[in-house]
Amino acid sequence: MNGDHAGEIARFLAQPVLARLLLALDGNGQETRVVGGAVRNLLLGEPASDIDLATTALPDETIRRGRAAGFKAVPTGIEHGTVTLVADGASFEVTTLRRDVETDGRRAKVVFGRDFVADALRRDFTINALGLGHDGKLHDYSGGLDDLAQRRVRFIGDAAARIREDYLRILRFFRFHARYGAGEPDAQGLRACIAGREGLAGLSRERVRAELLKLLVAPGVIATIRAMAGAGLLMPVIGGVPYLSRFAAIAGDDGAGVYPAFRLAALAVAVGEDALRLRERLRLSNEEFDRIERLARAQEGLGGRAHLPDLAALRHVAHGAGDDAAAAALVLLNATAGSENWDEVQRLIGELGRTPRFEPTGKDVVGLGIPPGPRVGQVLEAARQSWIEAGCPAGADEQVEFIKAALAAAR
Repeated sequence: MNGDHAGEIARFLAQPVLARLLLALDGNGQETRVVGGAVRNLLLGEPASDIDLATTALPDETIRRGRAAGFKAVPTGIEHGTVTLVADGASFEVTTLRRDVETDGRRAKVVFGRDFVADALRRDFTINALGLGHDGKLHDYSGGLDDLAQRRVRFIGDAAARIREDYLRILRFFRFHARYGAGEPDAQGLRACIAGREGLAGLSRERVRAELLKLLVAPGVIATIRAMAGAGLLMPVIGGVPYLSRFAAIAGDDGAGVYPAFRLAALAVAVGEDALRLRERLRLSNEEFDRIERLARAQEGLGGRAHLPDLAALRHVAHGAGDDAAAAALVLLNATAGSENWDEVQRLIGELGRTPRFEPTGKDVVGLGIPPGPRVGQVLEAARQSWIEAGCPAGADEQVEFIKAALAAAR
């Protein structure tokens, strides 16, 4: 594979800022290599934008050499041997070679070393353990090149042992298979994930959330999620029954530009209680929870319909949950029903987006003789509902007539 990619490797290493950094860190008794995802992506012909390096130099020496070459040094993880070097708008994580001396399923205690083999073999998957020297030589100590060619995601060494070192690797196994694998997940790895699934409960919810959201936008997520469900590994993560058919109906693209929380909602949310459960279980951000909770409300507003709603019903839902939530709920309703009526879905969403604003406010109600108080909001809401039923005519004067009608009906 090295010869097949000689041109790409040469161009990659010739990037001025990377070449400058390797020149600074290499030599005088030290060696530095590009490692991990950048090498993997380079060999796959994909962007290798996040460049990590492994070095025999200790962190203080990395900082000294980096600064001497004009890089800003940031000790982002210096207790673990990681220094971030920044120059010309590019940043590189440089980590001293390490080996594990103690693991507890969540984190490892490491000591620094000078052995590239030991450093590579402590990683999770063979395709993530490749190294690239400044001379263009590829280093593979675990069969990663062959696995990469076969689109196979395989744990390094004994899969169960790798998982016991960090149970998050269960989710990473499925995430990397969805992103880089082909066919069925590696059988040994799958068995080890099933055997180690109880370890998921001890992971931080933030780490689980981050891995799950990345998985949900990976190109091969549909088959991978089904494999997780079949292995009994999905419900322990989301804490409820997944909506696999609905998810498959909306996750057919490669995930580019998709908001991950929408896919999470498609997989696991039908009512407000589901949103609350996920917030607690995955420590959702405020923005993620807001979107998912409003989407849940919109789904409840559309109810268990067998057919798509009319425009007025959709507008009523949008008034309570927001246009974006109503549109997303409509997409999920269509997917749940197994409908292929995507043209009508797009038409309704387009009409929803062109709905005029309801201009009147509480001041207009007060101006018609209603004293400030709860009744003002009640009249305004009744007027808005009637306005929606009437097709949402534009124009403030015409809309005020709905307030007058609501007042008359209340007398």
